[in-house]
Amino acid sequence: MRGVFGAEEMRRVDRRAITELGLPGAVLMENAGRGAAELLARGLRALGAPARGARVVVVCGKGGNGGDGFVVARWLRRRGARPEVLLAFPEREIGGDAAAKLRALRAAGLRPALLEDDRAAAAALARAHVVVDALLGTGSRGAPEGRVARAIELINASGRPVVALDVPSGISADGDPFPGPAVRAALTATFAGWKRGLLQGPGAALAGRVEVVPIGVPPAEVDRDATTFLLEASDVARHFPPRPRAAHKGTFGHLLLVAGSLGKTGAAALAARAAMRAGAGLVTVATAASQQPVVAGLVLEAMTEALPETAARSISAEAREVVLELAARRDAVALGPGLGLDAETQAAARALVAGLPTPAAVDADALTALAGHLDLLCGAMGPRCLTPHPGELARMLGARTDEVERDRIAAVRDFATRHRVHLVLKGARSVIGEPGGRVVVNPTGNPGMASGGTGDVLTGMLGALLARGLAPEAALHAAVYLHGSAGDVAAERVGEEPLVASDVIAALPEAFRRLGGAAG
Repeated sequence: MRGVFGAEEMRRVDRRAITELGLPGAVLMENAGRGAAELLARGLRALGAPARGARVVVVCGKGGNGGDGFVVARWLRRRGARPEVLLAFPEREIGGDAAAKLRALRAAGLRPALLEDDRAAAAALARAHVVVDALLGTGSRGAPEGRVARAIELINASGRPVVALDVPSGISADGDPFPGPAVRAALTATFAGWKRGLLQGPGAALAGRVEVVPIGVPPAEVDRDATTFLLEASDVARHFPPRPRAAHKGTFGHLLLVAGSLGKTGAAALAARAAMRAGAGLVTVATAASQQPVVAGLVLEAMTEALPETAARSISAEAREVVLELAARRDAVALGPGLGLDAETQAAARALVAGLPTPAAVDADALTALAGHLDLLCGAMGPRCLTPHPGELARMLGARTDEVERDRIAAVRDFATRHRVHLVLKGARSVIGEPGGRVVVNPTGNPGMASGGTGDVLTGMLGALLARGLAPEAALHAAVYLHGSAGDVAAERVGEEPLVASDVIAALPEAFRRLGGAAG
């Protein structure tokens, strides 16, 4: 995992590097600029520029980000590019380490020009193969104004591919909404570690492809005090060693899936099929009695159990005891897909969330049952993994969806620690929270997965991994990562527009295969 930082957290990393590791700020700046230049030089062709002789316009501010830009220009020239530097501010306003890097730029034979004539600046940007945004870094606050705002507008109007240094200028490193203009980047070279604003909030859509550039601080030192991390394939691959040759179906756990009601048997079937594809040895679907034959016909590999039902053809209060008895002989339970909103069914769901002794994945209608009853979670008999989308989390909290979405990382951390559960907030860059306060952001998935049934697929996968014996945090990491990866495979096959939940299940074998490549 890689650490994810807000602006203040990143400042602390820089201070420790200077005071404890003895790395001067000028050295960190040189390392950052050189690393970004090397990244850019390697990627020129992908940005539509020639490998040698590329015209690169570096637009610099007067702070540390501008200093990074001066270093980038100097190193690009060494790599055979033709850099040109535009200054948003007069040279006399540039101080500190950035001023030293400006002097080194001049010593290397590069003469920056002041960005004061919009027509001349626009012409220079239009001639470029690539533009480098070195205006504002992680420490900037508030809306860009004056010269910087105009420079951002000119960069965006140029139509040229943009490489942003650290974060695109104008966005918040913390992921807050930005009130003014912001650079639209094709590539962001972010220094030392990921920034929250590149993963959540409006800036995530403006960062383009993100690459972390080392600045000379050891990774362990960068991540030393991190509480938020970005999930990587290797973190998940280690949970899937080669299967023992003597394995049998009992080796990989037995999942009890409590799901389905009249009109919602598809949710139960999707979750069951996903559980089988996620490697569960056995799956039993417990559903309302009248719906049991329907579910049995939809999923050939799973077993089924008929539960007492209400007049609405969903599970009744009497089903609770039956489910507890069934769960006693299974390794994990997944509860909620298509369960129904009948009052009696909702009461049964609450009783099961509290009383199941096994690890349990809780989703969909079972989450709705918890609204106003969150006190049940701290007293639950076994580990609980909740999988809400933003609307469901808002409903449980009695809040608005936009309040949850405003800071997804903070919302997840607060809920998971307060209620002592494991939680994934689904959506773009799903966010996983743990009772101890650690938060993990998932990088896989795509907008094509915004389709009914894909959440049921995740529930089945998560239940399967819990049944296989993975710890709750490991099961959530693996299920969420593989779910998104399968969605990406499905999008490659059919496109994002027509993608449906069944496509995600069909892509799971390939997602597992790709994961195997990261096992080392």
